[in-house]
Amino acid sequence: MAKITEMPAVGRGFISELEMPEIEHPAWTPPVPASERRISIVSTAAVSRRGEKPFSWLARDYRIIPKDERDLVMTHVAVEFDRTAWQQDLNAILPLDRLDEMAQDGEIGSVADEHYAFMGAADPRDMEKSAREVAGRMKQEGVNTVFLIPV
Repeated sequence: MAKITEMPAVGRGFISELEMPEIEHPAWTPPVPASERRISIVSTAAVSRRGEKPFSWLARDYRIIPKDERDLVMTHVAVEFDRTAWQQDLNAILPLDRLDEMAQDGEIGSVADEHYAFMGAADPRDMEKSAREVAGRMKQEGVNTVFLIPV
């Protein structure tokens, strides 16, 4: 992760113009015990299954990553973004194997069947429709814990 002051002018200018969205009515809920948690991952690494439509710059949509999928590609490309770690170990940005291990060891209840990837370069205010769709999918699957991974 680069500091904004160390980023090239294009990225620095874009990020500096973003405004933090105000959440008028946050829907916080009390956490359930770890042994009852069904966890899904949401990443902003622009990861998708090989052969799927790649993310475009400022994409507002998302990709579904099935829990057993490991043939993934990343379309998030920026000079300040070092992709080395994820190329060596997918778990650096999408810790599916680690969550599976935690579920097998009884540390968490279960791992969701679906996980979600967004393009982190988009303005969060423009992604509400997609975020609501993902939240609805998670609710249908019984997810009660979300692991947010900003990249």
